[in-house]
Amino acid sequence: MEYRLTIKEMPEELRPRERMLKAGPHSLSNSELLAILLRTGSRKESALDLASRILKEKEGLQFLADAALEELVGIQGVGLAKAAQIKAAVELGKRLAAYKGEQRFTVESPASAANLLMDEMRFLDREHFRAILLNTKNHVLGTETISIGSLNSSIVHPRELFKQAIKKSAAALILAHNHPSGDPTPSREDVEVTKRLLEAGKIIGIEILDHLVIGNGIYVSFKERGLI
Repeated sequence: MEYRLTIKEMPEELRPRERMLKAGPHSLSNSELLAILLRTGSRKESALDLASRILKEKEGLQFLADAALEELVGIQGVGLAKAAQIKAAVELGKRLAAYKGEQRFTVESPASAANLLMDEMRFLDREHFRAILLNTKNHVLGTETISIGSLNSSIVHPRELFKQAIKKSAAALILAHNHPSGDPTPSREDVEVTKRLLEAGKIIGIEILDHLVIGNGIYVSFKERGLI
């Protein structure tokens, strides 16, 4: 009987899994990718031989995309477990191909940014300093609480603000904090803190587009007031 090498007996640089770890999945052939899914072959052929035979005899990837579970089980060397693994991988691939990504909120104006935070921040009993993280298209990547202060002041350090921005690969920020009094009129401290953060942002390369002060149902935009 003809003897065939198992994948474990192959030189390490020829094994599909090791090659994928070293060079990435894009470097593997269809047979090698399928062999990784199959994991094992049989006494007569390795997983790589089995994968090559399936693709050669059964119209390649199109067969895998269309085949029912029963058709896969009917292939010599492919039992129920291997067939289920193949179908699961194919179905996951189809779902990824159809996946459009989450629809991200886009900040189009100071009002839209304020609306994003208003309901959550208007009734807070302490000053919360937050940042809206944006990508290059002004899509919201997330909001981060940078610090929580006292009843009438918040303390924010540039290090804490930009650490979160860099971590999320943000291209720009909109700053926001609330006034528990309900009056969003910026204080002198608000203006000074904003100037300091603007300067830090220019050095780091992350633009601060606006600073919002959230009151009870109303807000003040530094951008609209010409303070930025």
